[in-house]
Amino acid sequence: MANPFRGEVALSLNGERHVLKLTLGALAELEHALDADTLVSLVERYEAGKFSSADVLRVVVAGLRGGGWKGGYDDILTAEISGGPLEAARVGAELIARAFTVPS
Repeated sequence: MANPFRGEVALSLNGERHVLKLTLGALAELEHALDADTLVSLVERYEAGKFSSADVLRVVVAGLRGGGWKGGYDDILTAEISGGPLEAARVGAELIARAFTVPS
């Protein structure tokens, strides 16, 4: 079960449920992958809707890796995400939000 107080979000990938989390290491990996100067610019980019499908996948991969997944970006390109692109975008947005806020 994903714990929102720990910044966790659940996602089904290839029929297997995963718990995603943006750890500090995952955030650093994400900054590098998205060529973002700061965490603030990363959040602003997402909030402004200035993200591509590749950006969404990079957020999801960072969250998966923060949750212990051993795969990488190339692995997600052929993966089946339950709920498709909309679910991936929702999970990405929720991961970013949970990394920087406490749920009410």
